[in-house]
Formats: sequence, C-alpha cells, structure tokens
Amino acid sequence: MLERLQSLEDRYNKLNELLSDPEIISDSTKLREYSKEQAGLEDVVQAYREYKDVMQELKDAKEMQEEQLDEEMAEMVKLEITDLTERKEVLEERLKILLLPKDPNDDKNVFMEIRGAAGGDEAALFAGDLYRMYTRYAESNGWKTEVMEVHTTGVGGYKEIIFMINGKGAYSRLKYENGAHRVQRVPETESGGRIHTSTATVAVLPEAEEVEVEIHEKDIRVDTFASSGPGGQSVNTTMSAVRLTHLPTGIVVSIQDEKSQIKNKEKAMKVLRARIYDMYQQEAQAEYDENRKSAVGTGDRSERIRTYNFPQNRVTDHRIGLTIQKLDQILEGKLDEIIDALIMEDQTKKLEQIGE
Repeated sequence: MLERLQSLEDRYNKLNELLSDPEIISDSTKLREYSKEQAGLEDVVQAYREYKDVMQELKDAKEMQEEQLDEEMAEMVKLEITDLTERKEVLEERLKILLLPKDPNDDKNVFMEIRGAAGGDEAALFAGDLYRMYTRYAESNGWKTEVMEVHTTGVGGYKEIIFMINGKGAYSRLKYENGAHRVQRVPETESGGRIHTSTATVAVLPEAEEVEVEIHEKDIRVDTFASSGPGGQSVNTTMSAVRLTHLPTGIVVSIQDEKSQIKNKEKAMKVLRARIYDMYQQEAQAEYDENRKSAVGTGDRSERIRTYNFPQNRVTDHRIGLTIQKLDQILEGKLDEIIDALIMEDQTKKLEQIGE
C-alpha cells in the first residue's frame, strides 16, 4: 500500500511541474486532462502526507521514550504516543478507502428522471415531492439545477420530470437514488382516511461527454412538432419541440421545455448522450460477476429501494435496513444521513471483497 501511495504522490508532483509548463498551458486539452488528474489525486496525496508526518512524529516520540525522562515528561510522551497511534490507525483506514477503485463517473453532473408509477394522481404528486427533495438537496450542496423536460398532471404532480444537477461530485452522492421509491400516506382525495401505497421511479444518469459517446448524425432521426401542455393541447404554433431517435439503440428523447427549437435540440442531445452512455454501463454491469457486486446496487431500476411512511414520519432504505424517523426533514432535502450510510456500506463491502 505504501509503495502505491508513494507512486501516486510522485505522479502528483510531476503533474504540478507539467501544469507550470508553458507548452502544457497553451494546450487546452492537455491542461484540462492534467488538471482533472491532479484534482483526482489531491485527497489521497494530502492524506498520505499527513500519514507520513504522523509516522515521523510517532518515531520521534518512541525514541524520546527510550531516553531518561522525569515522571511528568514520560507521562506526556506516553499520552502523545497513544494519540499518534490512534491518528495513524484512522489515517490507515481512510487511505484504504481512498485507494479503492474509483467510479469514473463520481465527479460528473447528473441527469435525474422521476416518473410517477403505480398509484395514478397520488404517484404523480409523490414524484413532485421527490423532485422538490432533490432540488433542496442540490441547493444545500451549492449545486445548480436545470429542468430539461416536464409533463405535469392536472392535480399538480408530475407524470415525468427530467432535470440536470450541475455540481462536482453530484453523481457520487446521488447514484444511490436509482430505483423505485414507495410512499405510504392518506391522499388528500381520500375521504375515508385510508392509507394508500404509491410508487415513483428515479433514474440517475451521469452526464456523458462527447468523447465518451460518439453519436453520428446519420444515426439520429430528428422530428419537430408543436409543444403541448397538460391534456395534449397545443401551447404554441411554432414547431419548437424536438424528438430525437437514436436508430442503432432505439432510444427516443423528446424535449419541448424551451421556446427555441435550437435550445430544445441541445437539451435533447445532452439527455440522449447520457441515456446511451447509461445503456452501455447497464450492459457492462449485467455482465459483471454477480458474486463480486457491491451490496448497494445502483443498476436495477425496478428494485424498490426506499419507503416513505407519512403516518409514522418514517423513511426506510431497504438495501441496508436503515430506518429513520425524520421523514419531514428528509423531504426538505436533508439526505446526507441516508447517503452517508449507503456510501459507508458500499465501501465496507468493497474492502471485504479486496480482503477475500
């Protein structure tokens, strides 16, 4: 482990030199590539440097302990060794986690697609609650959100809403939200006070760069049509809405959120690229050895991952058996307690697999 850490620090130092080289500075592609690589190494290199400092201090303290010391000084050195040993152990665990294979998508922006599923109007209203929850969470992290496409219902919910979250590390936190979310509550329209169960599905797709997904113009069919509002009525007479069909995969994206056809096409291309990239990832995941999978899945969107129980103010994440009596806070976007627990479980499983 120490050899690998040292080689990473050497590479980090080399990148520092390269990023000061006028030749690299004038080459925007290499500058971006090296800057991204350096940023990816920063956390592990800083932790390794701290670890080396602690190890040196521990060595010095142990050498001092062997000298002739008065009782008070000997006690102080003993306490310092205990403190440094604890810090060493904490840093070793942190370094093990930092050295785990990193998901290449973790630093990316994300597209989130929320759809009302089983439950009619109540499912659509719940889809709206989830959208609000994620936008609040994005705000708390300083991330920006942009609606790409939305289909509302007459009662104020969403049949479907696609939106983008721009922010470093957005995918690393939100990828665990992929799946079916279930709600248990008494709908406003329910006169008898009976609890209904409805579901909404959430898909989380990392934004794909053009270099990651090559899309040829000949492979795309472009259709334009007039935008429509709830119920299908036309809301404008211009052909601003755009439908892109990727012929090799059959993936279809329709965007009508903007009044400009050009802007709608730009948005549609972003979503299309992300969906194609996601499809390739899903295929690769399906081929992956089931026995080596992490316990915290992010692939199967039909999997029921979480239940939101309103009468008991309770949220349960079924993948890790976590139950929290803070539904009201979670719907306000305070998701960190759940997400941190999912990340910890994921890391623990990966460490166990390395140890096998």
